[in-house]
Amino acid sequence: MKIFQCGHCDHPLFFENNKCENCGHLSGYRDRDRQMLTFDSSGSSLISDREKIHYKYCKNKAHRVCNWLLEKEDPHDYCRACQLNRTVPNLAEAENFEKWQNLEVAKHRLIYQLQKIGLALPSKMISEEGLCFDFIAKQNNPNIMTGHDSGVITILLQEADSVLREQMRKQLIEPYRTLIGHLRHEVGHYFWERLVATNPNTTGEFRAIFGDEQENYADALQRYYKEGAPVNWHDSFISKYASAHPWEDWAETWAHYLHIMDMLETAHFFGLKVDPVEVLKGMKTEVTFDPYGIEDFDKIIRTCVPLSFAVNSINRAMGVPDVYPFVITSAVVVKMKFIHRLLVSSH
Repeated sequence: MKIFQCGHCDHPLFFENNKCENCGHLSGYRDRDRQMLTFDSSGSSLISDREKIHYKYCKNKAHRVCNWLLEKEDPHDYCRACQLNRTVPNLAEAENFEKWQNLEVAKHRLIYQLQKIGLALPSKMISEEGLCFDFIAKQNNPNIMTGHDSGVITILLQEADSVLREQMRKQLIEPYRTLIGHLRHEVGHYFWERLVATNPNTTGEFRAIFGDEQENYADALQRYYKEGAPVNWHDSFISKYASAHPWEDWAETWAHYLHIMDMLETAHFFGLKVDPVEVLKGMKTEVTFDPYGIEDFDKIIRTCVPLSFAVNSINRAMGVPDVYPFVITSAVVVKMKFIHRLLVSSH
């Protein structure tokens, strides 16, 4: 993600900030051009410091889950990210509130990224081909699971419980399990329907790379949970679960593609470079570009690998898990290139 600054004092701001910690001016995110605007907190209305334009906050700011802005005359009460919410948990139950806040942080970051890629995000409440989110407490719906179905992304609130999420990660022997990871994976299923399933030529190339998705999905998952991943899964897949079925391979690869792009965008705006004291083959790089403007995916991978190795090394020095505990093989690169080409050609 890019770096944001206060429009009044130039102090750095996080994406989620609704106030500058240095000067006290209010802040909010304008998604149409990915700018953080700031406002004099003593004013009776939101007039941007630099442009002197009137704005209003998304209605969900009242719940402390959104800092996105709409122009004052906008007929909508909710921003484009919150307009995608079809179901939110019962906020009268205190334990639901903090979990929903965490889910919204991850979802807003996802929407930022999808908008930057240039993907259309119509609301399913308006268009049948649209997208929406159901954030649901499992105790009230014991048969509902996290997943995707025809544009509806369901995320169980328990995924926002860090303790339960860690227990699930260990139970499923996963190296990585996060809210943003879940959201990127599930939205990948949605965009398979939008970018692949509707285009016969693209579908043929998809099958040549990922396999035939016409294989019975339920049978494939049952076999995976019974037998596990093949012994040599890491040669061809980004994760064990990706080996279960071509749809899951796509969704897992899509999620990791988004991980890489976000990591490199952030590194670019911070001017990060890796320049080891010892000359290590392939371990020297400088992130001199915004990856969303690059067509050559090989350049993205060449930059990503040494960067992730360096960041993982710092984490290990601190005794915490790797930021990116995965190996991107040549077979996975081919799959990511396919996704990259689709996205570059989609706009």
